[in-house]
Amino acid sequence: MSDHNQNDDILIIDNIHTFIGQFHILEGVSVRVPRGSITVLLGRNGAGKTTTLKSVLGLTPPREGKVIFDGMEIQGKRAFNVANLGIGYVPEHRAIFRALSVMENLKLAERQKGDFNRNADFIFHLFPDLKRLYKLPGNHLSGGQQQMLAVARALVPDNKLLLIDEPSEGLAPILIQQMMDAIRELSQKTTILLVEQNFIMASQLAKRYTIIDDGQSVHDGLMQDLVNDQDLIHQYLGASIKTRKELEKNHETRK
Repeated sequence: MSDHNQNDDILIIDNIHTFIGQFHILEGVSVRVPRGSITVLLGRNGAGKTTTLKSVLGLTPPREGKVIFDGMEIQGKRAFNVANLGIGYVPEHRAIFRALSVMENLKLAERQKGDFNRNADFIFHLFPDLKRLYKLPGNHLSGGQQQMLAVARALVPDNKLLLIDEPSEGLAPILIQQMMDAIRELSQKTTILLVEQNFIMASQLAKRYTIIDDGQSVHDGLMQDLVNDQDLIHQYLGASIKTRKELEKNHETRK
């Protein structure tokens, strides 16, 4: 499907089929994630993007196809074991422990004793709000702060790959910009596979994309090429996507 060197891929999803109950959700999804980059999964609501992330983790194990992480086949492994290989997951809807403090949430994310202390400086550099609020319980945080905490929890252990599902969902524009800056900086340290409905955010972050439509991967390539292809955007991502002029205007205001 693609033109880049497969040896550079930290994650290869090869023609997976995933069922939830009797429902055939993924009917042939293939994705390649180059090491040290940001790759985004695009598609309409219900296309199968979140199920693709969960299939990598073993939360919804694929019945067919392969998932290869860092050269090793991992389909069929339990989610706990997959995570221990160095894959972090930031689910949509933030999934933090609301009754626990920021610090307790972060400590609970340790895989090995000392993980948090080793990475605390980097986490609080990315998300300074969390350092200021570290004693507050999760349910006292704003939506944006909860999202920061959800991402921060995935940074406590050392992960080679981060799966991040809808990081901008429900965030105000200024917080979306903060989250973009954090993810961009994070990509200097680890590889990221992102699910993101906000096309402007996705187009500014990701180097590569895969479009999933009705449970199948239908198109992939360089994000720069997709931004210039209005027909493809309209066909698979719908009329909600902003026009080329709006994209250009958005890029100009960021310069």
